[in-house]
Amino acid sequence: SFEGRVEVYHDGKWGTICDDQWDDRDAEVVCRQLGLSGNPKALSWAYYGQGSGPILLDEVECSGNELSLDQCKKSDWGQQNCDHIEDAGVSCDPFTGTDLQLYASQMWSGTVRLAGGRSLSEGRVEVYYNGDWGTVCDDGWTDLGAQVVCRQLGFR
Repeated sequence: SFEGRVEVYHDGKWGTICDDQWDDRDAEVVCRQLGLSGNPKALSWAYYGQGSGPILLDEVECSGNELSLDQCKKSDWGQQNCDHIEDAGVSCDPFTGTDLQLYASQMWSGTVRLAGGRSLSEGRVEVYYNGDWGTVCDDGWTDLGAQVVCRQLGFR
């Protein structure tokens, strides 16, 4: 929910952003625009997978103080020289810096999420530990473990 490939909506269609000039200042603006705090980190070379459809922006150069990407220096919409292997990504990691102290007890017990499911209440169990998301091995996995995860996620 706080990281992924950056896509923008323009002229009735969604598209990606090329990673030329993409840096942490651009990531800071994306995180701010999405209402996310934490440690903004720019990721390049389709780190979160290649998008499809048009590449709508290129040469994005934010100072880091803008409220949205629209206010940043950038190429004209649709003017680019990239392939989707260069799709830009962002992580707005909430578990860093001063936020780390606030989430320390959650990290110790393992912050949990479900990924890849057909709904918010199902999916692969992933835990956040030491700055990274990882999966849980199913060796010894039982309904009791699933109940603990469901409780941790607020499901009854």
